[in-house]
Amino acid sequence: MLVNHNIIVEIKAIIAQSRENAIRSVDHQRTLMYWHIGKRIFEEEQEGKERADYGKYLTQFIAKELEPEYGSGFSVRQIELFRQFYRTFPITNTLYSQLSWSQYKLLVRLDNQDKIDFYIAETVKNNWTVRQLERQIYSSLYERLLLSNDKERVLAVAKNEKQPSDAKEIIKDPMYLEFLGLKREASYYERDLESAIITHLQEFLLELGNGFSFVARQKRIHIEGDEFFVDLVFYNRILQCFVIIEIKTTKLTHQDIGQLQMYVNYYDRIEKLPHENPTIGILLCANKNDGVVKFTLPENQQQIIASQYELYLPTEQQLLEEVNKELESFEDKESDKSRNMRKI
Repeated sequence: MLVNHNIIVEIKAIIAQSRENAIRSVDHQRTLMYWHIGKRIFEEEQEGKERADYGKYLTQFIAKELEPEYGSGFSVRQIELFRQFYRTFPITNTLYSQLSWSQYKLLVRLDNQDKIDFYIAETVKNNWTVRQLERQIYSSLYERLLLSNDKERVLAVAKNEKQPSDAKEIIKDPMYLEFLGLKREASYYERDLESAIITHLQEFLLELGNGFSFVARQKRIHIEGDEFFVDLVFYNRILQCFVIIEIKTTKLTHQDIGQLQMYVNYYDRIEKLPHENPTIGILLCANKNDGVVKFTLPENQQQIIASQYELYLPTEQQLLEEVNKELESFEDKESDKSRNMRKI
């Protein structure tokens, strides 16, 4: 008797999905348990608020009573984390069943609510793992997007309240490629960086942002008998356009920009379908000069973006300095606009 062997594959898929659902359910119940413990601790702490150091004494007392029976998951540090968890999410229906307790532990350590809301929205939307969320937090994704966007726009895109209309809303500058394992002091060529990106394509797609899919590497194009090779080609389903990436391990030049512009023009005129949006070109370079980019390209153009790559994650202080510098630049531009309007 012939049996359809697909039935085994389908049953295994059902078993795997059920197990995953069970694990998620258990983890969500654990998360709710920690929230309720944190709420009870907070309420008790408020009752004794007149007493100096009562909160610290309370967490130590609870840990001393619970840890011998329930293990290290109820240490002083964990008890304090439960309290902080409730204080960060004081309304229980703001908890997402899609997020694990390990992800919430990362979120409660963040320093402001806008940042927390952003990472929750991105985690739910992209189904990030704990490791992926951790990497995005440590690479300061939120702050990097703020460098070229305002806070409201960043949060709206993350929450799907608006679709990106400009590539700069999802493309980051700088890009952090620490996962490639390349050393800053080592000499390497563009093909080495390109090969490392292909080897770590999943991580690179995560760094690129939402909606990217890989199309081609060293895409060969012919222009009236001459042959050219485009380093990397992607497609972004949100922006509905091709995204071409040219890699430069040396300082950016105007010739590099001209070369990328030619590739973008080619894709717009030959590859792009009528319903698709204009092609985006990204110059991924080791050292960029914003002035060269500005004066090589027409004013207000939105198709060519220069993004500097870094092989190490930044410190919090480095990102803070970069954000502050960008804010000062923005304020100076607004001040200049205001003075010009007064003259008129």
